[in-house]
Amino acid sequence: MTRTLVTGPDVERAVDLTAGALRNAPAEAWDDQAGPMDCSCWDALDHLNNGLFSYALRLAPQVPYLQGRPTIVWQRPGEQPLPIITDRESGPEAGIEALLMMGGLVAAVVDARPASARAWHIWGTADPEGFAAMGVVETLAHAFDLTQGLGVDFEAPADLVAPALARLFPEAPADTDPWPTLLWATGRGELAGHAKRGPDWTWHGAPLDED
Repeated sequence: MTRTLVTGPDVERAVDLTAGALRNAPAEAWDDQAGPMDCSCWDALDHLNNGLFSYALRLAPQVPYLQGRPTIVWQRPGEQPLPIITDRESGPEAGIEALLMMGGLVAAVVDARPASARAWHIWGTADPEGFAAMGVVETLAHAFDLTQGLGVDFEAPADLVAPALARLFPEAPADTDPWPTLLWATGRGELAGHAKRGPDWTWHGAPLDED
């Protein structure tokens, strides 16, 4: 069966849908816990933005990132522990705008690099499509967390979810609704006939034809 490849426009669509949902939330809800995450919605959005930023940076150089090379310090002591931190006094829109920026970076980089490019990720050295799929899954999974905490509705469309799910979770069933299947695959929900996944779940970053 031929897979539908995941590309930059899929990442941009994922961040656009997420931004639209987040803009429906009341400002006072951003201090609430982000669904199953052990942090506020503010912190969850910063986490998402930094994750996307890291995907773009890994693949951006002409010699993509390999494990062990010196790079950005991602966890720093102090009040601003991550490279990308938005001004909370400006309200949620600052973080949402940063989300659109980070998604655009991932989209531009994955579409600019040849299919032969590889960059390291802890869950498998990936190709551009892998990083595009990571951008989609990272965004949609945390969109679920954020909207749970903010009390707004969110459901990702099947045609966006299914290609990223097939790329990163080849073990996932292909005959179930893609959105609840993605939530199951990322330890966020249950799926009939399948054991619930714990917090140690991972995705398959390496290209599927290189196993």
